[in-house]
Amino acid sequence: MIHETTLRVRYGETDAQRIANNANYLSYFEVGRVEWMRAMGFSYREMEERGMGFVVVEARLFYKRAARFDDELTVRTQLAEPKRATLRFEYAVLRGEEEVASGYTRHGCIDIATGKARRLPEGFLARVSEVRA
Repeated sequence: MIHETTLRVRYGETDAQRIANNANYLSYFEVGRVEWMRAMGFSYREMEERGMGFVVVEARLFYKRAARFDDELTVRTQLAEPKRATLRFEYAVLRGEEEVASGYTRHGCIDIATGKARRLPEGFLARVSEVRA
């Protein structure tokens, strides 16, 4: 499932030339990921309340065009690679039809209390496998 989230480049996310700072794209990816999870029926908040969290273990970004203050961007997010204890999300950031950036993040599932790796819940894996089929 590909989920789309719309956001605007805020003034505080830009440099003196009103161009979005590169570091903000990881935040845009996060917005897309959280909204993808919500659309799938999973809430980060509820998962954390159950003692499970996700940590970023890898991130890769490809910058193609500059995004500027007040640009409306669409973040396309999809789960590309679910495994027993990790997830890899892929993203495309678009201004209209023009791709501004793309990339991916890989996340490890952890037990919040111990900080140790753990498997994803079976219900989560079953749901994402169903959607990906």
